[in-house]
Amino acid sequence: METEGGKSETVMAIVTEPRFTQRYREYLEQQQLLDRLHRVEKIPDGTVAIPVLGKNLPAEHLRELRNRVAPGSTCVLTQLAHPLPSKKAQGCSPAQRLCLEVSRWVQDRGVTWTAELEADLPQSWQRHGNLVLLSEDCFQAKQWKNLEPELWEAVASALGVQRLGKRGRVSPDSSRTPAVTLLLGDHGWVEHVDNGIRYKFDVTQCMFSFGNITEKLRVASLPCAGEVLVDLYAGIGYFTLPFLVHAGAAFVHACEWNPHAVDALRKNLEINGVADRCQIHFGDNRKLKLSNIADRVNLGLIPSSEEGWLIACQVLRQDTGGILHIHQNVESFPGKNLQPPGSNEMEKEYWPYAEQIITNHQCKNGANRDSGRKVLAAPTKPEWRRWAESAETCIATLLQQVHRKPWKTQILHIQPVKSYAPHVDHIVLDLECRPVL
Repeated sequence: METEGGKSETVMAIVTEPRFTQRYREYLEQQQLLDRLHRVEKIPDGTVAIPVLGKNLPAEHLRELRNRVAPGSTCVLTQLAHPLPSKKAQGCSPAQRLCLEVSRWVQDRGVTWTAELEADLPQSWQRHGNLVLLSEDCFQAKQWKNLEPELWEAVASALGVQRLGKRGRVSPDSSRTPAVTLLLGDHGWVEHVDNGIRYKFDVTQCMFSFGNITEKLRVASLPCAGEVLVDLYAGIGYFTLPFLVHAGAAFVHACEWNPHAVDALRKNLEINGVADRCQIHFGDNRKLKLSNIADRVNLGLIPSSEEGWLIACQVLRQDTGGILHIHQNVESFPGKNLQPPGSNEMEKEYWPYAEQIITNHQCKNGANRDSGRKVLAAPTKPEWRRWAESAETCIATLLQQVHRKPWKTQILHIQPVKSYAPHVDHIVLDLECRPVL
């Protein structure tokens, strides 16, 4: 096992003759002293070293081995400076390896390993470089408290990282601040590469959703060359950066009021080489002074971006209009909808659609006006359609109020992103908005 500094941790072992190895192993296994993470090693003098748990094996076990288990055998306790991992350890899943190493570490400190402690270990986690974020529902048993803070060094070592944090629920504040506790390490800044885009952010101050990758990939594929875009909820640049780096947007106005996210956004624009094509508007986007400027508006806030609909209508170009990408969590009702093939709301974090899903309205030639790709029929949910039609009606009314002339709207596309909870779907509505000439 590797320590935080990268040096191998010494392991205790019992040295004996090869012919007694099996008897020794059986006894040590019965006494729950056998180290299963490291392999039995041959020593140059012809003896073998059997790894054992614990830093100091009681003398009574050595006597028992020497006198009863294998009378006349050599029985010496030594240290292995460079222990070799066992085949079992090499074939373990990350969660199994974590269990093996933490259980061994706990028992080395005289604490009895129980089924309760094993069930309290995490089965999955988020990895950001050399930092791992654990879920909120692990390490809750009272016994762990007595093992802190050294416990976190052992967990980090088992996971092969130097820093460790624990996630809580996203705060219900307007900035969607993540409730993250840093367990090991002196800062929470990490870097994540997504679709060739570098994102730097502080995990204790800003959230990063892996489940939004399908939408970020879709945004990156949109034909935005020469367009001016307004991103009303930019965050650290989740969608601002794909629009600039891959979709070819000429300029993006990025709105954000979380100062920590703005700090990260500035860094991300610089490291991705697109800072000269973006202006950050720090503060409440409802007070944004822009108007008549956007070919496209992104409203990437959930559970609802409805508070931004008025300003989205305001910033659209009066002469040509544009496209709104409206995010929303929509509740669905079981038994009353068609499921995408192979999906399961209870088990899927997101639905990896292989094909473009176009619903509701189509152009006469069968193509999506915004993407230019062929429209493919696909199942959708009636709740998605009802919400999209309601949003379309509301946006049409707002456009007429803001611009004082009639506009036409058209639902181009409804994109499922992921399922947040049973029967709660995160979707994106692409709504075309054009002034009536």
